[in-house]
Amino acid sequence: MLVSWYCKECGFRVSLDKRYFWRCPRCGSPLDIEYRPVYEYGSRGLDRFRGLLPISPLKYIGEGETKIIIEKLDGVEVVFKLEYSNPSGSFKDRGTALAISYAYTMGYKEVVEDSSGNTGISVALYSRIYKLRSRIVIPKTTSREKKCLMRMLGAELVEVPTRGDAANYVLSLISDAFYVAHTWSPLYIYGASTISFEVYEDYGVPDVVMLPVGSGGLLLGVMKGFEILNSLGKVSKIPRPVAIEGYSVQPVFKVVKGYEEKGEDSSLAEGIMVPNPPRLNEVKNYIDKYGGDVILVGNSEIIKALEELLDLGFVVEPTSATAYAAFKKYRDRLKGLKVLIVLTGSGLKMCRE
Repeated sequence: MLVSWYCKECGFRVSLDKRYFWRCPRCGSPLDIEYRPVYEYGSRGLDRFRGLLPISPLKYIGEGETKIIIEKLDGVEVVFKLEYSNPSGSFKDRGTALAISYAYTMGYKEVVEDSSGNTGISVALYSRIYKLRSRIVIPKTTSREKKCLMRMLGAELVEVPTRGDAANYVLSLISDAFYVAHTWSPLYIYGASTISFEVYEDYGVPDVVMLPVGSGGLLLGVMKGFEILNSLGKVSKIPRPVAIEGYSVQPVFKVVKGYEEKGEDSSLAEGIMVPNPPRLNEVKNYIDKYGGDVILVGNSEIIKALEELLDLGFVVEPTSATAYAAFKKYRDRLKGLKVLIVLTGSGLKMCRE
């Protein structure tokens, strides 16, 4: 099967096994991957969907195959996808499993990444199992617990003032290293697409998906997953996407609605504080195409949602709780529908009294 890096903007195309590109070398746009998906099974984890993915990881440490829990809440059937049960405690392991396996295959000895926490932990873990050196550039606001875990996994940390500074500074480190570039990399999108494949096999197709959005890779991956299933004749409908952002950083809301909305601080949701997501227009296009929406939440709503999720038995971090906080604001428009909420990250990485 021919698998190629492909740029939709300028037509650049080259085989994945020739050279790694974290963005289009010709026009600077985010890349996609061109391949032909087929519905055939592999073994376990992401490899189960090897025919639906452009590449399959070399090693399996338990990523994927996460549980779903179905609850009837306020007249809405809610399907919770427990992504916080992945090996490093977040959905990012799906994309990282592909990216670091590819880095190893291409002969890299070192990987670098910019992250507010979960991706950094995931990259540090998978780099360790592939015996690659990892350097992670993080904002100083990253929680102490996440910093500690990254160091424990062997990563070298570089701290800078903000998330935007991290994205800029990491570019100075990539001369001979594999830049994971999770905010750019289509491998993270295809990793996230396996969430849709699992939901389809375990449950079916929901009417609405409610997802925290930082770089947008989760929303793009989940929507692409259902589109792939639709193209193969496995499903006949595509769910409506609802993107969740905080008031503090709201690029998707602004580009979709045409204005910014004032509200309380939302810094508890550190995982979605991405001011300039490279695939912003792709996220907007999916929201427009399928009649989706964007909802903003603040810290008080996040804290309340976090407590209610704990009551339901879900030990998640604040960024995960944003989707449930948005569900509570939006629920009157969801009566009688089936709603997928992806619980993205574990609360075991935090403990703030």
